[in-house]
Parts: sequence; C-alpha cells; structure tokens
Amino acid sequence: MITLKQLEALNWIAQLGTFERAAAKLNTTQSAISKRVQELEASTGLPLFDRNQRGARLTEQGEQLLALGQSMLAIQDQILALKDGKSAPTRRLRLGVTEMCALTWLPRLVSAIRDHYPAVTIEPEVDMSRNLYDRLLEDTIDLIVIPEAFSDPEIASVRIAEVVNVWTARPGMVKSRRSISFDELAEYTILTQGGRSGSGLYFNKWLRANGVAFQRVISCDSLTALVGLAVAGLGVSYLPRQCFRPLFEQKKLAIVPVKPALPAVPYAAMYRNDRPSAFTATIAALAGSVCDFGRQLQE
Repeated sequence: MITLKQLEALNWIAQLGTFERAAAKLNTTQSAISKRVQELEASTGLPLFDRNQRGARLTEQGEQLLALGQSMLAIQDQILALKDGKSAPTRRLRLGVTEMCALTWLPRLVSAIRDHYPAVTIEPEVDMSRNLYDRLLEDTIDLIVIPEAFSDPEIASVRIAEVVNVWTARPGMVKSRRSISFDELAEYTILTQGGRSGSGLYFNKWLRANGVAFQRVISCDSLTALVGLAVAGLGVSYLPRQCFRPLFEQKKLAIVPVKPALPAVPYAAMYRNDRPSAFTATIAALAGSVCDFGRQLQE
C-alpha cells in the first residue's frame, strides 16, 4: 500500500538532494527513509531513482510519481488546515439556470455565493429546463433553478418563487378590451414555448387539463426569441409579467386579458439528495434570498 509517509520521503529527497538531508528534515533516520523508498518502489513496481548516477537522481517515472505525490500531500495540508480553521476549501459549483433567471437575478446569486464562499469556482450554464434536469439526473451538474415541472425521488426541490404569466400581443392586434375566452383566443396564432421548456411543459399540461387546444401554434424554445416574435406581431403569447414589464410600459407589447387566468409557475432550486448536500442546500437557500424575476439586470 502506498502511504503519505512514503510520498513525503520521496518529496524531500527530491527537494534536498540526498536521503540524509531528507531524514534530518523528517526527524528520522536515513535507513528509515531508504526503507520508505524501497516500499514505494515495491508497491508501484517502478524504479524511482537512477542507481547509475551519483546522488539522488529521479528517473522519468520517479518524476511523474513525485508530481502526483505532491498533489496528494497538498490535499493533506488542506485537510489539516480545516481542523485549524485556517482556510476554506476550494469548491466547484456547476450551476444551471434558465434563460429568464439569467436575464434577471443570476448576477446577484453569483455575488451572494462569492460572499459566502470566496474560494468557490462557479461554472454557470444557461439552458432549457429539460436539458438541465437531465444533466442533474446524470450527475454532471450540481444545482439547477428551473420551473417545478419535473420530479424524481433522488432530486431535492426547494421552491424559491412563483412567476405570474400573462397573455400578450402587439398593441392593436387583439381589439377587445374585455376579458376574452379561450375560444376567442384560439382565433389567433399562439406563440408557445417548446417541449424542453419547463414553463412550456407546465402550461401545456394545464391547458390540456382545461380542454384547451389551439389550431395555429408556433413553438419556440428560446424565451428571448418568443418575445421577438410577439413584438413583431406574429401571434399571441404568454410571457412573465414582471420580467418583461418594460415592454408593456414602452407599449411594445400589450396585455391581453383572458379568463381563466394562467396559473403561476413555481420555480425551484434542485439538487441530488443522494450526494453530500450541505453546500448545495446553502446555495439553494441563497437562490431563494436573491430571486426576483421583476428586477432587470440594469436595476
């Protein structure tokens, strides 16, 4: 078995140049250092020193093992530092969010995470809800924030917000000022989010449950593209009211009152519950504390 003491001996021999100096550094005998090297060579099956050269000269394989051993010794130092509270460990966070999160409060979440974990390495990814959820199941991402349209026993889900959507269209497209029915709405082309969108899945399920079926539908996964199609007057769409409030104020889009109103879409921070979760649970709580879909990036 390879031990840290063996790797430590190899490290100090390489740094100080002789077995004798390494023994003095480690407060042991030269014979003890030699024994550790012999055991390390026996365990790895590698010749670590060139016996044809004077002094303690490493072979190429010895240099490769030294590099790996130094990494292991560095990890040992980090673990010991934890006991003394000297430094926080370097963490990696693979974070996935939807397009709407990225358009609104993602920068505030990144700042909050860095305040709590200064050494964290954040790897953000913006994608469709279905893609992010699949990656969470595959364990290739740590935490995602998406509409609560999926469930699995292995996934913890922490609800952090509810988003109100409204039907909207280019001003003047829908002439009626009163609330219209779904039958009347079906007279227009409907712009919807596609099957890999959490909101799209959520609303499609709700519409089917209420017996609503539209004849003319244009489906688009990208939320930003969907907004562009609505502004261009290609149809009526549902959009998050607070997120796109400036478009209503600038009269680029108008709210179309429809009865019954759309249900609010629950958003959740999700992570695997079969992995160590103290860190990810804290990140989920931070997401809940900064989540505000009504605040634009410039606000």
